[in-house]
Amino acid sequence: MPAQDPKLISGNANRSLAEAISRRMSMHRGMQVGLVDARVERFNDQEVFVEVYENVRGEDMFIVQGTSKPANDNLMELLIIADALRRSSAARITAVIPYFGYARQDRRTKARTPISAKLVANMMVAAGIERVLTMDLHAAQIQGFFDIPVDNLYASPIFALDILHQFGGDMSDVMVVSPDVGGVARARELATRIGAPLAIVDKRREQAGEVAGMTVIGDVAGHKCIIVDDICDTAGTLCKAADVLMEAGATEVHAYTTHGVLSGPAIERLSGSVLKSLVTTDTIEATAATKACSRVRVVPTAPMFAQAIVNIWNGTSVSSLFDTASLVPIYEGLYPKGMWGR
Repeated sequence: MPAQDPKLISGNANRSLAEAISRRMSMHRGMQVGLVDARVERFNDQEVFVEVYENVRGEDMFIVQGTSKPANDNLMELLIIADALRRSSAARITAVIPYFGYARQDRRTKARTPISAKLVANMMVAAGIERVLTMDLHAAQIQGFFDIPVDNLYASPIFALDILHQFGGDMSDVMVVSPDVGGVARARELATRIGAPLAIVDKRREQAGEVAGMTVIGDVAGHKCIIVDDICDTAGTLCKAADVLMEAGATEVHAYTTHGVLSGPAIERLSGSVLKSLVTTDTIEATAATKACSRVRVVPTAPMFAQAIVNIWNGTSVSSLFDTASLVPIYEGLYPKGMWGR
């Protein structure tokens, strides 16, 4: 085990999550882990400036900074913090990126278009980042865009805990639904965890952001449907999928999405939809409108990120966090242990 404790530093993208991770590490690991004293601000012309007030020479540094909206500003903060730490002789720099922006630009969909996710990966490596810890990458192949280790956590174990808690452990009439063919693997993994059947909503798009039609593959009649996805942006797909499922005979529809982008008309659409609830995580800091919406509930990821950081620091397995036996103690107090026995 390293002689030095891990040190956290945060940008402005999701300060509340960084503080929650710091508290969890301090509370459960018997070590005092605070956020490194620094300022991350903008000059009048909106240039990002970073100054670290503490000595970080030889330290194992973890930068907690997602690249959510405003994506470019938050990305530049991450790169400049990494550069500041590298020039201050930090021993190792790990970027903890709860939400990896530009992940939906992972391939060329048309002629003369970029692969922006690869460009972002190159920039991070050039800035001095030596390891990346993230959650639910939109496309798993993005891990291959980096020439450094990438640990991709999954929200499905947390969602499984929450579903078993919310539905009282009775999975007899619960069905997991993938909102598109591309998300089948994610939905199947969650369905396996909770012992539920799987259905698919096949959607057809005419252009980005607009769904032309949907077809349900599977018998959802008489079931409580749980739509699982990685990103909820404008909520158009979720709301239309919920309508189609109700028309197909579902008794109620809920949704679980890892990253609640919830931009534009998302909250308004959710409030007027047939969705009973949308559960998302705190990988993106909730806006005031999101917090005020009664149909949206946020579950914490800080316990999982805190444990992953500790495991990286002391050189133990990160993939062990995907096992139920490892996850339950981490979320002790939030969800009863006994539910996993049902």
